[in-house]
Amino acid sequence: MKIALFFGSYNPIHIGHLIIANYIAETQGIEKVWLVVSPHNPLKEQASLLNEYDRLHLVNLAIDGNFKLKASSVEFKLPKPSYTIDTLTHLKEMHPEHEFELIMGGDNLASIKKWKNYEIILKNHPIIVYRRPGFDIPSDLKGNIRVLDVPLLEISSSFIRDSIKNGLSMKYFLPEAVEKYISEMSIFKSTL
Repeated sequence: MKIALFFGSYNPIHIGHLIIANYIAETQGIEKVWLVVSPHNPLKEQASLLNEYDRLHLVNLAIDGNFKLKASSVEFKLPKPSYTIDTLTHLKEMHPEHEFELIMGGDNLASIKKWKNYEIILKNHPIIVYRRPGFDIPSDLKGNIRVLDVPLLEISSSFIRDSIKNGLSMKYFLPEAVEKYISEMSIFKSTL
């Protein structure tokens, strides 16, 4: 099975994440997109992160009913911080029958040389890239890199968290079930 891994903090998951995941599942010959909830990205500050199991729950709420998308907690069992190469090695050992591709934004591709063993990732895994505003796609990287021609989305989880903290509705930025859960649990109102 061909699986695309879409790593993210998902703090919280929003419509932009879902648009990208669904578009790739529908157009790129991918059988499933796994939304891999990262407990701790080594290039991001951990203090602002919601509990990893809460973030996983929000992803499950967001994708409920879409059989092409799956929430994954694989990195919860691995050493922290999470390094993509370690997760890929683990997944290949656990699921040798699957072929894993990566989904990443142009911002992540622009900084991939900071990643642990990035050369091995580029050599062994196809990468599907969606553009991000303000980031050019590096031309010096060698690997199987496909850049998608999809609309640029300027939605970010930090924008959503800040907006909720300031009492603004994020009704159309979040899936309905996610927005309802965040509202009922008063998530992000005063924690960030």
